[in-house]
Amino acid sequence: MAESLNETKTEFSIHPRTKIGQISLTIANLNNQIEFYTKVMGFKLHWRDGNTAGFGSGGTDLLLLTEELNLKKYRGVTGLYHVAYLFPDQHQLAIAVARLFALKYPNSPTDHIMTKTTYLDDLEGNGIELYAESPEDGTWTMSNGKFETFRKDGSWSNGREALDLDALFSQLTEEDKLDMPIPAEARIGHVHLHVRDVDEAVDFYHGVLGFDIMGVAKEFQMGFVSAGGYHHHIGFNTWQGQGAPPPPPDAIGMRYFTIELPNQGAYDEVIARVDEAGIPSNETETGLHLHDPSQNGVVLTVAK
Repeated sequence: MAESLNETKTEFSIHPRTKIGQISLTIANLNNQIEFYTKVMGFKLHWRDGNTAGFGSGGTDLLLLTEELNLKKYRGVTGLYHVAYLFPDQHQLAIAVARLFALKYPNSPTDHIMTKTTYLDDLEGNGIELYAESPEDGTWTMSNGKFETFRKDGSWSNGREALDLDALFSQLTEEDKLDMPIPAEARIGHVHLHVRDVDEAVDFYHGVLGFDIMGVAKEFQMGFVSAGGYHHHIGFNTWQGQGAPPPPPDAIGMRYFTIELPNQGAYDEVIARVDEAGIPSNETETGLHLHDPSQNGVVLTVAK
């Protein structure tokens, strides 16, 4: 990174092994979404209980869906931009992307240089990214308020090139089945949020929770924070408008995402800062529920 991490840390930092655990969405049609997430995305349906279901790669739930009646999709509000599912390697990503093409499901393969990815929406417009790391191809920086990407040879890239699908699909083998579920190692790599103000989001995710600032690009109206030097665990932007309001109660979209601390001590440290900041919270079986300043739901929990 162009900025020294020492310049982007508070006197405290969230534990470096902190990760994003799961995401919970409110949806309008559970049957349709089960079909999408199992057949198109390759997720395993872990369980279903009435209007709620849990999905993932066979371990803990990565995705929770809750059906409610008479919902609408709103624009110009805060909430989820996309949830990004991280694959263990480009071979596994190739299987997932090839499945999308075989099913003719709309998606946008993109080369971010240091990651290979594709973007799509689920059936109700909830944003999804599928990606694998490729740091051997280059890196990105956020300096002087700008976002820049550089290939391994030092040449500049806009970081949003069309993905070379021939190169990606060359990793497929005859043994690969496009209807195989996502690998057990797949997990949520990061979430990207719509917020009402980038600086305000930095104050919360960095100044209270303790994520390190990996970059703020005012030119792009976005910022990234992470734990342990990762490129980003949480991204946020004001692309729905500066000062955007939270979604109404009847909105399709994110209920909350989970920040998973590696042990009780790390969890207690963050909760102490939340309490000191006077942020309202509610302890439940899931974890500590709270909201960021843009009213995006956040749950703090301890890894099991």
